[in-house]
Amino acid sequence: MIPRIHQQGSRTIGLLHYLYGTGTHEEHSDPHLVASFDNMAPDPGRDPQATKKALAQVLDEPLHLLDADQRPDKHVWHCSVRAAPDDPVLTDEEWGEIARRMVASTGIDPGDGAACRWAAVRHADDHIHIIATLVREDGRRPDHHRSGQRAQAEARLIEADYGLRRVQPGDGTAATRPTSAERHKAERQDRECTAREELREEVRRAVAGATSTQEFLDRLKNAGLLVHTRTLPSGDLQGYKVALPDDRNKDKEPIYYAGSTLAPDLSLPRIQERFATGSTQPETIGNERPELPSRSAPAAARRTTTHAAWAALLVLDRSGDDGMASAQIAATGEVLDALAKTSAFHTRHELREAAWAFERASRSHTRAEFRHAQDLRRAARDLVRSGPALGRGEDGAGTAMALDMLVFLAVATAHWHAQRHHAQQADAARRAAEHLRAAYQQAAGEPLTVLRERGRRIPPSLRRHHATTVRAALPELADTVLAEPGWDALAATLADAERAGHNPHALLSEAATQRELDTADSISEVLLWRLRRAADLPAYDAPPARTHRAQAAHGQPGATRQIPTPSMPRTPRR
Repeated sequence: MIPRIHQQGSRTIGLLHYLYGTGTHEEHSDPHLVASFDNMAPDPGRDPQATKKALAQVLDEPLHLLDADQRPDKHVWHCSVRAAPDDPVLTDEEWGEIARRMVASTGIDPGDGAACRWAAVRHADDHIHIIATLVREDGRRPDHHRSGQRAQAEARLIEADYGLRRVQPGDGTAATRPTSAERHKAERQDRECTAREELREEVRRAVAGATSTQEFLDRLKNAGLLVHTRTLPSGDLQGYKVALPDDRNKDKEPIYYAGSTLAPDLSLPRIQERFATGSTQPETIGNERPELPSRSAPAAARRTTTHAAWAALLVLDRSGDDGMASAQIAATGEVLDALAKTSAFHTRHELREAAWAFERASRSHTRAEFRHAQDLRRAARDLVRSGPALGRGEDGAGTAMALDMLVFLAVATAHWHAQRHHAQQADAARRAAEHLRAAYQQAAGEPLTVLRERGRRIPPSLRRHHATTVRAALPELADTVLAEPGWDALAATLADAERAGHNPHALLSEAATQRELDTADSISEVLLWRLRRAADLPAYDAPPARTHRAQAAHGQPGATRQIPTPSMPRTPRR
């Protein structure tokens, strides 16, 4: 349940005209009173003899206790209370009781017999509006200081008492919610989401990995948005606003939204903070190891993302600098936005949902120091520049490798926020992790099938050799790993690592101790991606054929026939 205290007004009759009207887009139905200060206020909705003017006069009567020059300019208090979409439809009596609890908790009507006059109007199934006059019956002003926070606290109690969806307490950093008028308009136009939400998603995608204000604005225009900028007399850019070309008002003019009205971190100054230059961390992505010639640009970008996500995990686990950690989290949001924009069709929905959920986790009162997160931001830039991914071969396997790491990063983000009592952000990160797990399952299907098939073709003696390695390196996890379906794929990876000159025992030991495995759905799968990343093995194909030929020519043990890549249907692009 979401209570919202609106800006105070000066005309009671003006607000009543809205509450009892049809709404901006005919969204109001059957407006009527469900409660009032004395339960006898006139109801223009159900009583044909009552008028809005009469109700306004009743509510404003305490104003006349004061001389004209002592009356407050803004005397109209307005609070809306909205239930969650999946909550049951409440009765008028239940909404009336909720209204009484809200005015009591906020100080409008504390029950002392001389409170403000108020009325609660219901004009939809899922919410009510409470209007009150901010002068008490005794002529004094009410104590409604911090009424928004007091209303939120009471809403949490109401949710528990009525068995409603439990909303995590907010901290004032959430994006502005679409109005009911915006939602109804989207429904009429058969839009997937409101214009405000679509613009917020497009702006976040334009921010992902951008390195300058001009690049950011160019991306907005290339996405097909209408963009207006404001310039100071000095010539410096002051702000921007965006609109969808087909979102118009009654005069057929585009409806613009300033970045700050889409989300607190999308104002121009906050976006420009991300364009910090230089990194206090070592350059680990892009030049840590030479890229294999066979990797496509999308595959290479996903390998880069995996390395950057691993570095971010270390920061969240080990750093005591909240500004540094907050920057890693915010930049992770950019990576998810970039992945959602460039992902293959079969993973796009889950990645888009993950990015949408994580958006809330990327913003808190902890100020992000973006100079610490340039590696992740460069990874987001690489993803955008590499273009759409087809999701096959090294490309698809690289996506699975990156998603495997990003699941852990989302879980670590949830833990970081939970430790700091950021309830909404922690919940959002958990939801993002679930969508990332689903996207991983979609992306990993083909590469894991190929690796498992290769693992099954390894000679029995060599499989026993690798099983012995697992038991020696992971004595407490070995039985679990060897019983999992992913063991065959891990065996193939151990064989690849050994052929490439690595020590499988050392790689396994390091991979298992890098970070916890308790949250992994499949320990063997997590380990194989960690091994392939650490040893820089191809995420999909076997080592080059010439390596096999050389091994076979010298009679080296472990040389196996390369399994050809199975043909896959083309994945449609959107």
